[in-house]
Amino acid sequence: MKLQDSYKSFLVINTFGIGDVMFSTPLLRNLHNNFPKAKIYYLCNKKMASLLRAHPLLEKIFVYERDDFVAEQKKSFFKGLMKYCQFISEIRKEQIDCAIDLSLNTPFGLISLLAGIKKRYGLDFKNRSRFLNRKIKIDGFVDKHVADYYLDVLNLLDIRPQRCGLEVYADSVCMSRAEEVLKKEHILKEDLIIGVAPCGGAAFGKDNYLRRWPKESFAQLIDRLVEEFKAKIFIFAGPKEKDDVAGMIGLIKNRKEVFEFCDFTLEQTVAMVERCQLFISNDTGILRFAEAFNKKIVALYGPIDDKVYGPYFLNDNRAVVLKKDLACSPCYSKFRLAPCVNDRKCLTGITVNDVLAAVKTLI
Repeated sequence: MKLQDSYKSFLVINTFGIGDVMFSTPLLRNLHNNFPKAKIYYLCNKKMASLLRAHPLLEKIFVYERDDFVAEQKKSFFKGLMKYCQFISEIRKEQIDCAIDLSLNTPFGLISLLAGIKKRYGLDFKNRSRFLNRKIKIDGFVDKHVADYYLDVLNLLDIRPQRCGLEVYADSVCMSRAEEVLKKEHILKEDLIIGVAPCGGAAFGKDNYLRRWPKESFAQLIDRLVEEFKAKIFIFAGPKEKDDVAGMIGLIKNRKEVFEFCDFTLEQTVAMVERCQLFISNDTGILRFAEAFNKKIVALYGPIDDKVYGPYFLNDNRAVVLKKDLACSPCYSKFRLAPCVNDRKCLTGITVNDVLAAVKTLI
């Protein structure tokens, strides 16, 4: 039997956020390239399902929202059990050959087993993957890019992974909505549109401010981008970050050239990011959309190691990572964040002139 005929279907499991799911898209492309006839399924949370819905390589998406299962369990043990059984049954009826578990968590290996998936491969962190047949032990993501850790799993299928870019897609409805926004705001094709993501998602919870370049710096930068480059500025953030963005916009002088998209869905955000020529961002999920569209990027990194979680470079000429190396950095390692002892100097040490200089090298 030829290698490409040895698997008829795959289930990729990743229940994390935007960045992790985006970092798994090179794995999807590798699966398709090596097994072009195979169907590829994806198991993720509800929010990420909306992001993956337009991906052309995916046959179907299974949504696992932990809170929904917990809610049923609180009603009664029987209702909780029934919801799990229904979910497993939905997967089982697809008769999937192989699961690739990137969840780093025990339950999904068990779900794959109960769903009748005989070949279960993945990453094993702290022996949490006891239900997988073959696994790669890791001690966290520490010495190379997350996307490369994910690609390593393909070695368990006896194929040599090939590095390739991140991928993201928006459907025709979202692309049309983006066109409507540009028309409404009288933004022309020849206008320079610079995307800015000044927040940092919710991964760090109350400590999320540690990932952010100061809002005062972003405000000064935006004013100079408008003055020096006549740029239109698209600001991207999540609905929960709307107040933070409003506070930053309040510091900007040239507000007529600034447009914020905090209330857009993920798919709509993807379509708007595609319209940008350049993207300036903290380490946040929306940055991955700009990467996937091969936009020019200026990325600001502080507590997180850019070699592990930064832009997945395939073309170094289109991206600049700015950071201030300190003895204590990176302070996020093996999924743990050490207390900040230098008042975020790894980020605050980056000046507006530093960012402008990077922009000038790219434009």
